[in-house]
Amino acid sequence: MRSAECGMEGRTSIPHSDFRIPHCGGGAVRLDEFRSLVERLVREIPAEFRGGVVAVDVSPKALPHPVHGDVYTLGECVPLEWSGSGADLHSRILLYYGSFASLARLGDFDWREEAWETLTHELRHHLEWRANVDALAAYDWAAEQNFARHEGHPFDPSFFRSGEALHDGIWKVDDDVFIETEQGAVSGKQGDLVWHGRRYRVAPPRGGAGPLFLTLEGLVEPPPGDAVLVVRPAPRLLELFRRRPALVQEVVEVTVRDA
Repeated sequence: MRSAECGMEGRTSIPHSDFRIPHCGGGAVRLDEFRSLVERLVREIPAEFRGGVVAVDVSPKALPHPVHGDVYTLGECVPLEWSGSGADLHSRILLYYGSFASLARLGDFDWREEAWETLTHELRHHLEWRANVDALAAYDWAAEQNFARHEGHPFDPSFFRSGEALHDGIWKVDDDVFIETEQGAVSGKQGDLVWHGRRYRVAPPRGGAGPLFLTLEGLVEPPPGDAVLVVRPAPRLLELFRRRPALVQEVVEVTVRDA
């Protein structure tokens, strides 16, 4: 995945880098123009470097960074299917037009240069996925668990940690972002949460004794999928001898907190 902002970098699990783009000044580019640009760039890449990439698509979505207000994900490589060896991995590369447009509004922005950098960056991730079978299997499992969560089926409450690490305590699985905190931060009172450079007040959940998966409603710039605050119970010695309480999923409202 490639993220960009105006003006550094990090990643665990799946290879990731943040690139700061200097302020200069750039014009608007329409979605159809950007798609045409990406198609031309793909044709410039030799076929032998595209083996296993089944599609390079442009999404109209914007992917805001969960903490920093001037950072957006420009693209990502999504593994689709593989037999277990990694050598026959098929991937789909996505470039996010909405993220490009958001960054272009912040200053001068070379659409062609950034599209080429993002495209080649994600092609490298495809090759890295092929070589790192363990990471591929872990992400595959996390995606299956997240599907079970959406369907209301039982799931492992720590599955999201096998996804893509975006920031300390924040992971991404498919289009969903998971922010982990400890009970007491929001339970029983209104708590604060930072999302994409803004501070929000979180309405207290109805709660339960087990882990809470709180889907956040009301974010100004939400991710394409769910933004989920995961509240884990505070560790207690007696809990070692008790049956683990069931996890709870809720939808909670957030409001922008006045500075």
